[in-house]
Amino acid sequence: MDNSLLIKNVLLDGEKKTLLCRDGRFVSLDAAPGAEAARVIDAEGLAILPAFYNTHTHAAMTLMRGYGDDRPLHEWLEQWVWPYEDSLGAKDIRRGSEIAIREMISTGTVFFNDMYFFIDETIDLVKASGMRAAIGVTLMDNHPKALRDEKSALVRAWKDSERLLLTVAPHSVYTASKDTLQEAAKLARENGRKIHIHISETAKEVKECLAKTGMTPVRYLDSLGLLGPDVIAAHCVHVDKEEWDILAERGVTVSHCPCSNMKLGSGRFPYELAIASGARITLGTDGCSSNNNLDMREEMKTAALLAKVTGDAALLSAPQVLKWATRNGAEAFGYDAGEIARGRLADAILVDLGNPKMNPCHNLISNWVYAADSSCIKYVICNGKVL
Repeated sequence: MDNSLLIKNVLLDGEKKTLLCRDGRFVSLDAAPGAEAARVIDAEGLAILPAFYNTHTHAAMTLMRGYGDDRPLHEWLEQWVWPYEDSLGAKDIRRGSEIAIREMISTGTVFFNDMYFFIDETIDLVKASGMRAAIGVTLMDNHPKALRDEKSALVRAWKDSERLLLTVAPHSVYTASKDTLQEAAKLARENGRKIHIHISETAKEVKECLAKTGMTPVRYLDSLGLLGPDVIAAHCVHVDKEEWDILAERGVTVSHCPCSNMKLGSGRFPYELAIASGARITLGTDGCSSNNNLDMREEMKTAALLAKVTGDAALLSAPQVLKWATRNGAEAFGYDAGEIARGRLADAILVDLGNPKMNPCHNLISNWVYAADSSCIKYVICNGKVL
């Protein structure tokens, strides 16, 4: 079946181009005038940009959008989120994930890294949606042995596909014991899976880890041998310079979630230390219950502005934060995507240059990071197909 896509008259790097996509990749960025394809988009007045890769979220938590707002993380979890989650079944997770997928596509996201429950429901929806995802098999101490055995069996039997990956997701140092963390790492590495975990999200988490283990979360996880280039570490708000050096040396990918960190009062991400360390940094939205949306463009703007709060207006430029939200996230999961280039996976968005929020256009990337919103998006493309 011919799955080619031709994008005519689109603005790319300041020039009008005709792009040809075939078998999910950009095969030409300057196709001949007479080029043909199964689907043709006349993109006059539109610009092409990389699509978003959301490296940390809990998709089905759209069900808790606006629920339990304005409370610190641990109170919010213990008194609101966890009791609510105890009442959820597979049909609820399906509905929550459906809402999330629709929202993510509409705001330019083609990939999300998820950590939640009843994952069969989310997997089924991702397959039907046309987008990409890494779905986490969540491991916590409060799961009964039978459930843990079932999850381990799934990890061993699962075969990744072009658009769908499985990860092993020990929740955090405060919900997973030493044994659980080590078992999770062993399970992941024996089966070639990424490890997805929350690290140093709050000062309380760090304080309790110090009291229990004599080490901060990064040092503790490193002592267990858990940190490595296969790890996606969400948040990393309360991480000192030495710990950032550890994360960088181990090749850990950090998922920065600025809106969630601010809303839960978790603290300001240490941009200066993070950037100086050379660690790979990506962006995530976290779940809708702590954000309260899944809009990655909003995460870009928030991150760029929050970085500058202490007085350095040059810290975290628009091109740099765009890379965090696109190419860095794609490469963290082994996808050859995140930029518009020949041979790369055809994951992209087309934005409307006629939208008032894009005018005037002295600098397209600046407008996209600081001025635009999702109303500027006209097309979302994943794997060479319009979603």
